Amino acid sequence: MKVLPFIKMHGLGNDYVYIDCFQPATATLLAHTDIAALARRISDRHLGVGSDGLVLIMPARKADVRMRMFNADGSEAQMCGNAARCVAKYAYEHDLCANPMTLETASGVRRLWMELSASQRVNNVMVEMVVPEINRRTLTLGSEVQAYVYVNIGNPHAVIFVDQLPNDQTLNTLGPLWEKHPDFPEGTNVEFVQMLNPHELRMRVWERGTGETMACGTGACAAAVAAMRLGKAERELTVHLRLGDLYIQWPTDDNPVYLTGPATEVYRGEYFME
Repeated sequence: MKVLPFIKMHGLGNDYVYIDCFQPATATLLAHTDIAALARRISDRHLGVGSDGLVLIMPARKADVRMRMFNADGSEAQMCGNAARCVAKYAYEHDLCANPMTLETASGVRRLWMELSASQRVNNVMVEMVVPEINRRTLTLGSEVQAYVYVNIGNPHAVIFVDQLPNDQTLNTLGPLWEKHPDFPEGTNVEFVQMLNPHELRMRVWERGTGETMACGTGACAAAVAAMRLGKAERELTVHLRLGDLYIQWPTDDNPVYLTGPATEVYRGEYFME
């Protein structure tokens, strides 16, 4: 039986299993492993560790550290703001990078700044995202035409503004319909957004390849910039999620979006690979 060391971390409840591929034995083991299948097994909340997906922390060619992220269904994602913050925390606390750091992702290289405690532990991380692509669109869902804002923030999002956030039953019904709609051949992340005032919003998110998650960093960015572009919000905005808040800044349309939030390590363990 092969043993795979792992770290469990989360950003406001958006939890992933992290693998340190800087360790030679671990890198060798994964080089001969079907990573998509491993992500499905290890993410299972009954038969595995349980998580929203799997993240590999790897040596990089273009940055200090490289991140590969797999959803719970085994599909590989381009970017995850919550996972990026957790990778930064682990990398800094294990002397893999300085502060600030650069992170190589499937959607490009990102810069990250760590907020440190007196004991030099990472509490919060600010992530430089991309300059977003935004446009208003409609699609037909059943017999109704639905308006939404399409945002690409390194990965695709459909942002829907609502008066009240959907309940569990409604979200579990609508989430898959939006995610797998024919207008999105590769699927999409979906955010249902309730504006509270020009400085605050609440949202629930349905993530492509995973389902509902407690938080989504790129989704918070997408919701915020959609609200800003439509004139519903100021350029600095707090996004309220189920377990806490993310802070979004978008200085001008030509600037990258900046995401700030916590990163938490929960435990470390060993996963037995048959």
